[in-house]
Amino acid sequence: MHSTEPEAVNARAWTTYGTHHLQRGTAIPDVDRISWGFWPTGPGAEVLGELTGLRVLDLCSGLGRHAAHLVREHGARVDAVEASAGQHERALARYGDLPGLTLLHADAVDHLHHAEPYDVIYSVHGFGYIDPHRLLPALRTALKPGGRLAFSVLHTNSLGHGPSSTVVPRAEILPLAGGPDQSVEMWVLVPELWEDLCVDNGLFLDGIDALDAPEDNSPVSVRLYRAHSHASAGSRRRPG
Repeated sequence: MHSTEPEAVNARAWTTYGTHHLQRGTAIPDVDRISWGFWPTGPGAEVLGELTGLRVLDLCSGLGRHAAHLVREHGARVDAVEASAGQHERALARYGDLPGLTLLHADAVDHLHHAEPYDVIYSVHGFGYIDPHRLLPALRTALKPGGRLAFSVLHTNSLGHGPSSTVVPRAEILPLAGGPDQSVEMWVLVPELWEDLCVDNGLFLDGIDALDAPEDNSPVSVRLYRAHSHASAGSRRRPG
């Protein structure tokens, strides 16, 4: 049994975050590409493959900007799932009338358990806030055979603290512009652990991209993981 307290901490932080920016009326421009790190560098939507007409899930979708981009520019049919009521309300106000985009206020794992399987599932920074022992088994059933998965997670924070070799959360800071920073609990794991978690849950790891801060004096680094579900549930191969 895995403790839900770290995720409860994160839920409270993201609720505060969404409500703060909703009341503040924070304006953020649309995106013209998917940025998997914190910077407009590295690969974009091409890592997801051809998306036209496919059923796609944006997990922990925030404002829904990436989801809207994939609908408008790549012809995808996207469900965008966000647990923060404030973030969801901001997304509804902005993209609620966009054909092809469905904005859902729900717990990510609960949605995965109840949704029809997807062709593609992706998440920009969302996986680090959810217990992977709860998340990955749900992903296994929510992705069609041969379906594609891409997710980006923190690798090294602004203090230079690198990833953990055990599947436990650690304290990190969620900056809140115009308000007090929020404490969160994040799973910041070495690539070998993410690979093990994927393989144990029927996901074949296709590749890992290192996305480093462009500033020479910043240690911040993100990893983008690309995987696909096995065509048969019995396969548990590792890449290479």
